[in-house]
Order: sequence, then C-alpha cells, then structure tokens
Amino acid sequence: MTTARTVPVTTEMDGDELDAKDAWHLARHHGLRRILVESFVRFRYGDGFTNSRALALQTCLAVVPFLLAVMGLAADIDDDRPAAVVAATVNAVSPTSGDDDAFVQALTSGSEGAGEVALAFGLVFALFSMTTAMAQVERGGNRIYGIRRDRPALHKYGRAAVFTTLLAGPLGLGFLALVAGGAFGDAMVDEYGWSEGARLAWEWCRWPLGLLALVVVIAILFDHAPRRRQPALSWLALGSAITVLGSMAAAAGLAAYVNASGSFSSTYGPLAGVFALLLWSLLSSISLFYGLAVCAQLEALRAGEAEPAYDDPGRPHRQVVED
Repeated sequence: MTTARTVPVTTEMDGDELDAKDAWHLARHHGLRRILVESFVRFRYGDGFTNSRALALQTCLAVVPFLLAVMGLAADIDDDRPAAVVAATVNAVSPTSGDDDAFVQALTSGSEGAGEVALAFGLVFALFSMTTAMAQVERGGNRIYGIRRDRPALHKYGRAAVFTTLLAGPLGLGFLALVAGGAFGDAMVDEYGWSEGARLAWEWCRWPLGLLALVVVIAILFDHAPRRRQPALSWLALGSAITVLGSMAAAAGLAAYVNASGSFSSTYGPLAGVFALLLWSLLSSISLFYGLAVCAQLEALRAGEAEPAYDDPGRPHRQVVED
C-alpha cells in the first residue's frame, strides 16, 4: 500500500496543460537537488522498489521468449547473413561475452518447421509477458502518484495490450540503436557490404535517433499509464530523459564490470547471461519508476504539496519540556 501523497491534477491558469517551460521554472525555483531527493522519497514510499522488482521479472520473461522467436525467424531464413547480423546484435546487447560463430550456428541449425514453431510460441509468450509488464507500469505509476486503485481489470490489461502493440517496437529499436548499433553497423559491413560512408552515417545518426525514440516513447508511457490526467508530453520529458540515462548507465556499468572482472562468468557459468539480464532489468525498472517519480514530484510542488509522503503515524513525537 502506497504512503506517497496524492498528486493533485494541475493546469495553467488559463486551463492549458503544464509543459516543459513550467517544469524548467519549477526546477530552477526549488533546485534540482531538492527535487531529486524528494523524488526518491516519493519513489520509496510509493512502493517503487517492489514494483521495480516485479517489472524486472516480467521484462525478463518477455525477453527470453522474444529471443526464442528471433532464433525461429533466423531458422526460417535460408541465408546465413541475416543470422550473422542477428548474432552480432544480440551479443552486443548481452553484457556477457559470447561466441558469434557459435550463436550463428545455433540460429541456423534448426529445421524450418521447428523455426516456425519457435517463432509463433516465442512471439505469443513475449507479447503476453510484455502486456503484464505494461500493466505493472500502471500499478507502479499509480502508487507513485498516490493513487491506491488501478483501473478495472479488463480496462487495465486491454490498455496494456494496446500499448504493447504500439510501443514495444519503437522502444526495442531505440534501445538496440543505442546499445547494439555499433555491432549492427559492423555486421552490415561484413555481411552486406556497407560502405565506410554508410557505416559512419549510421554511427552518427543512431545516437540522436535512438535517444529521441526512447525519450518520446517513455514520455508517452508516462502520459497514459497512471490513472489520472497527466500534463503535456514536454513536461514528462525530464523524467523520461532521467529514465533513459539511468538505463543506459546501468547497461554500460554492468557491461564494464562483467568484461573487466572474470569472476562474474566463472561464478555463474552458463547462467551468467541470465543473471546479467536480471540485474540490468532491475536497474532499468528502478530508473523508469524513479523518472516517473520526478514527474510526479514536480507536479506536486506546482500544486503546493511539497511533502512527498504522508507522516508516519507510528513515529513518536518529540515532547517539549518547559522549565
């Protein structure tokens, strides 16, 4: 049960939605450090860690069948070049080191019939898991905004299915462009003969395009997930950018640790990739809900509700002793 204070729905004096200009003025007036600290308090008392753990597990349950679907798709294609591009891209996403040739062989060794089965079942289970993950984002967002009840079940999961269909593709492409874009470009040079100019153009374009795609998609998710009327997308962009930067920092830090230390792979053995995925999913989920907490706390400050959480009724009050 959340103990974060409920954020009032606020607008401009003329009834317009709050936008990035209003968020910037609030950040300057109250100070970015204060906003970040109070947002963490709202995140904590809004069950942020609990919902982050649940979202991380659901994300992993979506990624694994999606990779199964990728293997099935590669097995259906009678060409080793797409499999090589897929192998390089997926290996770049994983923080653990892998063997591209072994992965290509695994992708192409299956029969066509088995590939179709893997593709169908992988996509079905991935969509189902992503739908539950989107529903978890609504639950976590509601608790952070101090909303104690989600939408009715049919409405909640129906919206989650729609958002999965519309946002999963741009979200995945934006993430892959940032994390695995370099490996994808190198693989396209090796397998399809991209020129050096084309590779450099892709290398320059993938960063702004990937960042823009992720920030916009996450801002749209922030706009529609909580059970309330949200400000304009530009207001939510600050929290969305914090989410993207936190997720990218988690991926980079985890990859640097795994590659620099051989103890991770030696400790977990064949399950090292699974544990790395779990860690990255947890850190990314924390970043997502913390970014949403920043949006919520900004709007709470705009409405004059500075305290991010309700007082603890069990906390003893200090007694003032008069002489």
